[in-house]
Amino acid sequence: MSNEIAHADKTNDMTVGNPAKLIIRFMIPMCLGNIFQQFYNIADSIVAGQFIGVDALAAIGSTGSLMFFVTGWLNGLSSGFAILVSQWFGAKQYDRMRHYVAMSIYLCVAFAIAMTVGFLIVNEPILRMMNYSESLLPDVKSYMEIIYAGLIVTAAYNALAAFLRALGDSKSPLYFLVISAGINVVLDIVFIVSFGMGVEGCAYATVIAQGISALFCFVYIMKKYHILHLKKEDFSISFRSLGRLVALGIPMGLQFSITAIGTIIVQGAVNVYGEVYMAGFSAAGKLQNIIVTVFSSFGATIATYVGQNRGAGKSDRVRLGVKYTQIMILVWSVLMMVLMYFCGKYMTWLFISPSETEVVDASVLYFRTVFWCYPFLGSIFLYRNTLQGMGYGLMPVLGGVFELVARTLIVMLVAGHTSFTGVCLSDPVAWIAALIPLVPYYIHIMKKWEKGQRGQARC
Repeated sequence: MSNEIAHADKTNDMTVGNPAKLIIRFMIPMCLGNIFQQFYNIADSIVAGQFIGVDALAAIGSTGSLMFFVTGWLNGLSSGFAILVSQWFGAKQYDRMRHYVAMSIYLCVAFAIAMTVGFLIVNEPILRMMNYSESLLPDVKSYMEIIYAGLIVTAAYNALAAFLRALGDSKSPLYFLVISAGINVVLDIVFIVSFGMGVEGCAYATVIAQGISALFCFVYIMKKYHILHLKKEDFSISFRSLGRLVALGIPMGLQFSITAIGTIIVQGAVNVYGEVYMAGFSAAGKLQNIIVTVFSSFGATIATYVGQNRGAGKSDRVRLGVKYTQIMILVWSVLMMVLMYFCGKYMTWLFISPSETEVVDASVLYFRTVFWCYPFLGSIFLYRNTLQGMGYGLMPVLGGVFELVARTLIVMLVAGHTSFTGVCLSDPVAWIAALIPLVPYYIHIMKKWEKGQRGQARC
């Protein structure tokens, strides 16, 4: 046990120390890592837009919502599984922690295989439902088929990175992503410019780069984290443990997927307006994803922080962590509101030539429509992940349902009947709606937990 404690000391125990400093120290490398993970699709869009043209940018860029649906599900599952890992780590029960790591591996492999088979079968029907034109459909179909075929490596990276983060290590996954993101850019250029592979080259580059990042994570864990070295007995199947993992993982996967379904619906509505608006919406989405990455990183950080402190029974630290994170989210929101309102136009030039004025104008129109609602968007990640870190998975799903219903209603009312601005409004409405069940439930759960602790203290 002493050897395990020594190895555990190398991790980031978030049950002691200044909450704000711990959250910032954990969040920054995680945010950079998430940006580099998104960089795969961003790099594909940049290379395609600059070297192939607007149609290629529209084809690859418009898959962002579908990519988010698929990879978000795997990311949500692994993040949900890691909550129990972080809780048992916080409780210093390392045998139980390793057992849940082993059970998580079983589930991640099973879900990745099932998703690969299922999505390859329904690929074209889904794309046709999204109103892709016949000119773009072949490229989009080929791109997504390759992405689906590589989901096993996506699942591997997400799972391994989630285990590291559960123990408080958010830096190592960042380093591996930086390397693999650079490889992705090089492969994009080689496959497209040198080999003339088109959008398929972008997809192959993404899968290969993700596989490299997963391999780096595995080798690092084997060399540096003896606390995560699994034994034969850890893989002894426990349906009770599998059930607990599924009870947390599926709601988190659904949370990502429900949000993604909403964005797919919006993308389908945007596609009605043609390639110019598709390309503009795509460029705006890529930039906004970077902004959202900071929010999601705060959310993932607070999930780990809350998970460890929940396992340690420290409700006061949970409340302080949420308070400080809310303040930091508001500060970031204000900064991004100013930046995107005044500089969004120039930032879109990264994806498309300034001479494509109609595409740039479409991007600017989107930013001017949604920028004011960033504080609400950031708060979704805070309260959703706080509840998940405490082990409550169903209410965050309900928040996602509110978001989906609101976005769908707006799209149904305005798509094809009003201007592009009407479709853009679906995002702010959805973000506000998602908070309706989350904040009151967080307040209720915290009061209930603290009341229980006071009762135990009196006993």
